[in-house]
Amino acid sequence: MEEMLSHASSQSGCWNSLLSSICFASLLCSCTINPRETLTSEMNAETSDAPPTSLVDRTVVPGDTVLDLTAMANQTIKLGAGLRQDCDTISVMKAGKLRLSKPNKYWVESSHKRYVPCVQDTVLGIVVDCKPDNFLVDIKAPTLAFLPVLAFEGGTRRNIPKFETGTLLYVRVVKANNSMNPELSCMDETGKAAEFGQLKDGYMFETSTGLSRMLLSSPTCPVLEALGKKLSYEIAVGLNGRVWVNASSPSTVILVSNAIMNSESLSGVQQKIMVEKLMQRLQ
Repeated sequence: MEEMLSHASSQSGCWNSLLSSICFASLLCSCTINPRETLTSEMNAETSDAPPTSLVDRTVVPGDTVLDLTAMANQTIKLGAGLRQDCDTISVMKAGKLRLSKPNKYWVESSHKRYVPCVQDTVLGIVVDCKPDNFLVDIKAPTLAFLPVLAFEGGTRRNIPKFETGTLLYVRVVKANNSMNPELSCMDETGKAAEFGQLKDGYMFETSTGLSRMLLSSPTCPVLEALGKKLSYEIAVGLNGRVWVNASSPSTVILVSNAIMNSESLSGVQQKIMVEKLMQRLQ
């Protein structure tokens, strides 16, 4: 009798332990988080503020599709150099890095020695010839550009500016077409002279178009930011790979010019270190 009771008690103990295990397992199943749902929510959180394309700041090559316009029906898109529209998509025409600036302006940034004119580009040009109706200007493009004599603020036939051959000008590209010479202007879109016009004195040197775009990038390029904290100087950067620097002393002009020319292949931290070393030599 005692053996039967002990056997029954042992069986009940086994059943109790088994039931406890089943309850614990069911509790774990009810608390388990679906990893697929977690991954989806994290991706949605990351891409909620992301641009419409994941190729921004990445290298692209001709033929790549960077934008699908069907998903951007209510947005205005501006295309810069290196991009074209094919029906409902935006594709790449030249190799480089895809850039984006607000609001919704896309372009392909690449470095070339030969400048390809684009409307609204600000460039540094050198007067090579003077005609009755316009000036012929070298902007490092495949063909010479022309600057109408009336493309100045308040320009009339009575006050036509007189520029000698070799005069350096800061101008804006207003027309660019493969079948005609680029047209320039010394006025902004409102008809004001703004910062455009002749650049006197100073020193002009040539760089790659990639370095010029880096110098004009926002936020301020590290090398220009570091130089601005130490020195007082003037600078004009053209998207055609020309830079003009002016300062009160020749040593400052030389230092700024060397710092800019040596900064193209350096990181932001390296640019600041280089400026510090150049400043120590100047002192």
